[in-house]
Amino acid sequence: MTREYAPPASGTGAPLSGSVLAEAAVVFAVVLSIHAAVWDRYSWCAVALAVQAFYVQYKWDRLLQQGSAVFQFRMSANSGLLPASMVLPLLGLVMKERCQSVGNTYFERFGIVVAATGMAVALFSSVLALGITRPVPTNTCVISGLAGGVIIYIMKHSLSVGEVIEVLEVLLIFVYLNMILLYLLPRCFTPGEALLVLGGISFMLNQLIKRSLTVVESQGDPVDFFLLVVVVGMVLMGIFFSTLFVFMDSGTWASSVFFHLMTCVLGLGVVLPWLHRLIRKNPLLWLLQFLFQTETRIYLLVYWSLLATLACLVVFYQNAKRSSSESKKHQAPTIARKYFHFIVVATYIPGILFDRTLLYVAATICLAVFIFLEYVRYFRIKPLGHTLRSLLSLFLDERDSGPLILTHIYLLLGMSLPIWLVPRPCTQKGSLGGARALVPYAGVLAVGVGDTAASIFGSTMGEIHWPGTKKTFEGTVTSIFAQIISVALILIFDSGVDLNYSYAWILGSISIVSLLEAYTTQIDNLLLPLYLLILLMA
Repeated sequence: MTREYAPPASGTGAPLSGSVLAEAAVVFAVVLSIHAAVWDRYSWCAVALAVQAFYVQYKWDRLLQQGSAVFQFRMSANSGLLPASMVLPLLGLVMKERCQSVGNTYFERFGIVVAATGMAVALFSSVLALGITRPVPTNTCVISGLAGGVIIYIMKHSLSVGEVIEVLEVLLIFVYLNMILLYLLPRCFTPGEALLVLGGISFMLNQLIKRSLTVVESQGDPVDFFLLVVVVGMVLMGIFFSTLFVFMDSGTWASSVFFHLMTCVLGLGVVLPWLHRLIRKNPLLWLLQFLFQTETRIYLLVYWSLLATLACLVVFYQNAKRSSSESKKHQAPTIARKYFHFIVVATYIPGILFDRTLLYVAATICLAVFIFLEYVRYFRIKPLGHTLRSLLSLFLDERDSGPLILTHIYLLLGMSLPIWLVPRPCTQKGSLGGARALVPYAGVLAVGVGDTAASIFGSTMGEIHWPGTKKTFEGTVTSIFAQIISVALILIFDSGVDLNYSYAWILGSISIVSLLEAYTTQIDNLLLPLYLLILLMA
């Protein structure tokens, strides 16, 4: 956690804390590494974006300290604008480079659109911060204007008219989602987390609309459409119920019955027909056939069901301990919370090894279940709403300062994003050689192994603290060694992984991400896998 800033006096800002500067240094190391690997006009745009985001992040931090931000953001962290701003642009760059190397023109252009969209969303967040800062920060405005001008000029001469329109559509959706969700969900996000989460949702919503309007039979993989429809459907369902329950009490039996009925109506009357239009098949029959297609999939589903049961037993056991404890404010210790990290590692590794497509779909279903249960808890829907509130309150930490509990959803996202984000047409025919062969394992390494080892060993044996944080040197070193050992085990058990002597790059990537874990105050379950994914893909 970062040190507290001193309140700015007489219109001047307080100096940046050492932890914020260290976090920025780590992010710049990633940006420059990708720039050196790609080295084209788009990577120069990423460097310019990082410079302006660093300056604007300071303004966002001042706004949070003074309570002058437009919305209520999570206060136990800095704004996180710099690390969040760079995720989509860097992801688009490495995606473009990977698909270009295998000759896939469609996904090469798609990567450029992803990068341009990320830059546009980040620039909007910067303009928002500068527009509400008083007095107007002249120097930062000049830097942001120059960086923005360079990015817009290069993108204007690189994108087609259709691609420019697509970027503007995502930006428009992002603006509206910001106004709606940040108003409905105060203190759930930092500005950086809002940029990353809502930017991703905006891009997915625009992709779904685009593909729905231009759907052609046999075009696209049903698995990809399934993810798009499920995520967008769950978000729209949340907005619908949030608006509805402003005018009625959600905790009554009448409201609960109405909630369940409307969920069925929206699922059967909107989501399933939408998915049917895209895949040209009965969605339920397709899903059942897909899940039970092979004997391996049946074994994996049974195994995952046992792990899910084990996770539920952990929750019940920890709550039973709280009931027997004298303190009513008993919270689960760090090690108890990390049990779930061990469970997800045990879940994802067999899926990656034996059937990644099944893991892709199963993770999507699990995400929908998690979000639905969070709706039930948040709206106090009977009969499970109050029970879920009681059970999950044990596992709260300082990051769950808003009305939603999102840490378990972020954990699932962090493990799943490396499986979801990499275009499969660009990873076939053995094209993922060297460090890229570890891309599907990025979530397992960064969150399941690295973050867990750092947290457990740092909290129990750590003595030397990194300047300005609660994180320890011992925890970071243990995290790096644990991930190196995990890579060695992956080499033993996954015959498809061939690192081709790219050990130095892998070690450097793991070390940089471990340092980011030590200094960032953002949601590490979400941020760390994305940065490791980007570095491994490069």
